[in-house]
Amino acid sequence: MSATTAAVPFWRAAGMTYIGYSNICAALVRNCLKEPFKSEAASREKVHFSISKWTDGKQEKPIVVADGVNLI
Repeated sequence: MSATTAAVPFWRAAGMTYIGYSNICAALVRNCLKEPFKSEAASREKVHFSISKWTDGKQEKPIVVADGVNLI
């Protein structure tokens, strides 16, 4: 079997990355949960991180981001 005829994962054939496919599957599973498990899963879904830009070898003030929204 050549590389051009080999089976390709359906998520790749749809033009998605594995991370995107994984996020969609996880969201579907969380939406199928019943309470109180659904609210517990929703609380674990939140993401917080900080971004620091570097200019001329110096770090600028970090920006804190939570769920895609700047907190500063």
